[in-house]
Amino acid sequence: MGFDFVAQVRDQVRTLLKIRCEREIPSAGEKPPYGAKLFRGDIRMTVRSGMTDALWRWLLEEGWREVTVRPDRRRYKDIPTTYVTHLIDAPGNEQRARVMAIAVAHAQYRPTMTRDGRIMQARPHREKADRDA
Repeated sequence: MGFDFVAQVRDQVRTLLKIRCEREIPSAGEKPPYGAKLFRGDIRMTVRSGMTDALWRWLLEEGWREVTVRPDRRRYKDIPTTYVTHLIDAPGNEQRARVMAIAVAHAQYRPTMTRDGRIMQARPHREKADRDA
């Protein structure tokens, strides 16, 4: 309990002092392994088997990168697994773009679990404009 409180206070102080800065887009890397997490902005998805090199190149062009920071404390909206499967099965870039748009529309914040096993409802992340107001 004490550690969580300290982390929350530290995060609040960093926010109040405007120490936060946007993370730069990492450079393009090799195709990530099965189970890796990919992100673009505040959207995240998990790599599934069957991702082709062509799909990985398309995702790179769209700005998707592998999450390489451990532990990553940022909050993401996760794309449901079914849409990732549809994305893998999409034959061309136009279909991929259409599936991705639908997938992003259905992305949701995951609920978080406390150390004692309680599930906390996911709160939407405040937009930058809301924080500055």
